[in-house]
Amino acid sequence: MNRKVPGENTAPKEAGPPHTGTEGGAADEAYEELRTENENLKKASEELNQRCLRLAADFDNFRKRTARQTEENRQFALEKFAVELLEVADNFERALKADDASLREGLESIRKEFTGILEKHGVNPIECVNRDFNPEEHEAVACIPSDHPEGTVVEEFIRGYCMHDKVIRHAKVAVSKGKQ
Repeated sequence: MNRKVPGENTAPKEAGPPHTGTEGGAADEAYEELRTENENLKKASEELNQRCLRLAADFDNFRKRTARQTEENRQFALEKFAVELLEVADNFERALKADDASLREGLESIRKEFTGILEKHGVNPIECVNRDFNPEEHEAVACIPSDHPEGTVVEEFIRGYCMHDKVIRHAKVAVSKGKQ
């Protein structure tokens, strides 16, 4: 039988573990776990953000590189064709040295038109006579003694050409080896 004792608390007891006076330890452990998990999530988020930024930068670099390559391909698409046309230009140069005046006049007109077309497409001759020998533009086929300083181009056998600042055919030249 349950008897009431005067002064006794009659409120119903709450369910749960009995109070031992160490409840703060369990709460502190749960807090530390949540804090550690939060820090790990922040680190993971920052790593993902950095990966996303690197990926965006890589994509931007790829886009720029592709645009640059496309532009270069466009500029030099006619390079082989232009090199073949240079043979025709060489034949015109040879024919212009002929003595017949009317033939010479007709060929001069054709050469002007032809060089105009080449220039329109970015193909320009390389000037080399009386300039220093440059192996990036010239191909030395002879060394001859002359009054010019050593290393100076003194004669051009076959004209060189560049297309948009790229040499597509080196000039075949004779280079001075100085006085002997």
